[in-house]
Amino acid sequence: MKIIVAPHAGFCFGVERAIELAEESAKYTKEGKKVFTYGPLIHNPQEIGRLKTLGINVLENESQLDRDTVLILRSHGIPPQKERELKNKGVQIVDATCPYVKAVHEAVVKLVNEGYFIVLVGEKNHPEVLGTWGYLQDAKGEGIIVETLEDLKPALNKTKVGVIAQTTQNEQFFKEVVGELALWVQELKVINTICNATSVRQEEVRELAPKVDIMLIIGGKNSGNTTRLYKIAKSLNPNSYHIETADELKEEWFQNASTVGVSAGASTPKWIIESVLKRLEEIAKTLKV
Repeated sequence: MKIIVAPHAGFCFGVERAIELAEESAKYTKEGKKVFTYGPLIHNPQEIGRLKTLGINVLENESQLDRDTVLILRSHGIPPQKERELKNKGVQIVDATCPYVKAVHEAVVKLVNEGYFIVLVGEKNHPEVLGTWGYLQDAKGEGIIVETLEDLKPALNKTKVGVIAQTTQNEQFFKEVVGELALWVQELKVINTICNATSVRQEEVRELAPKVDIMLIIGGKNSGNTTRLYKIAKSLNPNSYHIETADELKEEWFQNASTVGVSAGASTPKWIIESVLKRLEEIAKTLKV
């Protein structure tokens, strides 16, 4: 059984940076300080569990915060109002917001200041989108969050519309939104804030999935970018599976498979990918495929 791993499977730059900052922050536990992340640092339960062994816990309640607390802002970012509030409490902040997410924050403020009604293409309850929305509100802007083309209706009667996207958005849907707006709006300004890491991973899955018998996407079930990779794979190969760990692999999937494609979301650590590959090799030997 031939196993083909997509070249860019796994951690992107922003997630890798966030993990490194968190690991560095573990040193504060030796000083008697409590170290928390403001929400899960990344959308991968297994990696969150590993960080917990280093003394880094997910903040459950803000009553846990005091001047002996180190708080790591996750890669998704947070609203500026909340960041100011936390700093006013005297909490030591470690900002692990992805630089590409910060670029989205800058883009939304720029568009608001230029008088554009904002269309933010993304998941309405995703932490990154909520953080970006906070910057829009802070700049006293108006806009909408768009998950489906139906959500676009309030923007169609606007004169000036600016479009940005959640960094992990599906490129194809982003194009559909821009194309639809172009038919209705007098002035349209588009800032493509989809991260290159997202685009590359999606393109690799589009290329690999139709060529293999089985396609595996590894990553947290709560990860938006991983879920989108799975949806792309499934649309091109019905024998596609989304797994978090090697334990979810089932031998019967591979009974008649000669090729298996593997990719992973941008929040999937290397050690999980390696454990899946090791298990695949064991299954191949068992089935003699």
